[in-house]
Amino acid sequence: MKFASFLLFFGLLVCQAWAGTNQYDFIIQETPYTRLCETKNILTVNGQFPGPTIYAQKGDTILVNVMNQGDYNITLHWHGLSQPRNPWFDGPEYVTQCPIQPGSNFTYRLIFSEEEGTIWWHAHSDWDRATVHGAVIVYPQNGTTFPFSIPDKEIPIILAEWWKANVSQVLADALSTGGTPLLSDAFTINGQPGDIYSCSSSDTFTAQVERNKTYLLRVINAALNNELFFAIAGHGLTIVGTDASYTKPYATDYIMITPGQTMDILLHTNATNGTRFYMAASSYGSADIPYDVTTATAILQYNNMTTDTPLLPSLPEFNDTKAATDFVAGLRSLDAPAGLPETVDERITITVSVNLLPCEPGRNCTGANYDRFAASLNNISFETGNRDILEAYYENISGVYGTGFPAEPPVKFNFTGENLPGSYLFPGRETEVRVVEYNRSLEIVFQGTNLLASENHPMHLHGYSFYVVGRGFGNFDESKDPLSYNLVDPPYENTVGVPKSGWAAIRFRARNPGVWFMHCHIDTHSSWGMDTVLIVKNGEGKDEGMLPPPSYMPPC
Repeated sequence: MKFASFLLFFGLLVCQAWAGTNQYDFIIQETPYTRLCETKNILTVNGQFPGPTIYAQKGDTILVNVMNQGDYNITLHWHGLSQPRNPWFDGPEYVTQCPIQPGSNFTYRLIFSEEEGTIWWHAHSDWDRATVHGAVIVYPQNGTTFPFSIPDKEIPIILAEWWKANVSQVLADALSTGGTPLLSDAFTINGQPGDIYSCSSSDTFTAQVERNKTYLLRVINAALNNELFFAIAGHGLTIVGTDASYTKPYATDYIMITPGQTMDILLHTNATNGTRFYMAASSYGSADIPYDVTTATAILQYNNMTTDTPLLPSLPEFNDTKAATDFVAGLRSLDAPAGLPETVDERITITVSVNLLPCEPGRNCTGANYDRFAASLNNISFETGNRDILEAYYENISGVYGTGFPAEPPVKFNFTGENLPGSYLFPGRETEVRVVEYNRSLEIVFQGTNLLASENHPMHLHGYSFYVVGRGFGNFDESKDPLSYNLVDPPYENTVGVPKSGWAAIRFRARNPGVWFMHCHIDTHSSWGMDTVLIVKNGEGKDEGMLPPPSYMPPC
């Protein structure tokens, strides 16, 4: 398999003469890595952490052959890729496919359609994405270019988390006891914690830059459980894209990026040659619960080497909700929103909650009140089975899922009130999906609740990007809040942060038939059941139905 041999692309070469590979081989394997003074085996792709970058042009089709030489079942998801009519290759385990078993192969077919900018790929089985992830860079089609001055070079920046412990065991222990998972020991930037951590100085990621150049930073938050602030000392940032969609240029000193999100950022290098500056990432923790409060660093190095200590940027405090809210409020789509429904056929209101489930007799549970921690959407904690929902839907197999996911919360109360009754803490445990007619214009209002823990929730919908038309604090008021919607230039995203003790509203038209996972991208919450599935039925036109399945889907 021939990979692109370079990471940094020069302007016109990118936009007018891209000639990338159309096939990649991904070998899943255990690889020893040393971080924080310790060596352990981690699951990798081709021995790399982060994994290989996929390069594409808008409109391409690319094949990725995955060979599982590890000891665990695995699936891969192409986060932000809409995969039109093609849910068979979307990847979430037991939703659109059964996992690729050890010793087996599976080839994904990636169909690039509207995406242009940065997306990413990651494992979508258990917590494997902690180390199994990488960037996907989608360039403009031939004859077109960026809607901003062509940058001199590009620098991918992948933010992630690191555990000294085995991540699979961290998840297994949490699910066994019903308690909170062990916190990560560090954050990483391009696989390295940075020299603030022990035993990390020699391996800190360094980006070599020249004065008076423009660099395109492609920033991805691949962390499992943490939203992150990110900044570069002595430098402003200009955001020009989020989730593979262009934005109006947005100048800022820092960003807040949720797990799953990507941002394209222009950096102008205006400092003196020979100087060094820290890039830094630290958590935004909106709930009153423990967080990894360490700081990852990388170095921006101007030309000649120096031993001077880099300057550290001033990041917001880890619980600074105002800083996070102010940042998000500045994001705007570049152009008038194509396809934004001005009116909607159906509004679905979904409560997003952290809950409890009763401790089973004979078990010693370590969640709150000696019960098990759980999470829910509309008071249903999603239960994953051992058959994939897509095949069951396509083949009309009964008993795999129900279609009773409600269009509004089954119990209405003051969702963001204080001292809520304990009777609201316990959701049902079911596999319920929402079925939608083709071409329906949808509005989904995600309503946060103060049950057990109120925090920001990054909600991700597979198969679609959507317009984020509104956000607010408190309880959504359907008679008043839509009056303040942004229907002029709302950001177009695939992962939306639902504010702590607040709500977020998204709109899109259901024109991508298939079975599409919808979940919180904080993996702890998803593992606890903050998930559901949106099934979009086929339309009546020639190109309005799902493509048929490949003949080689992995068996359950």
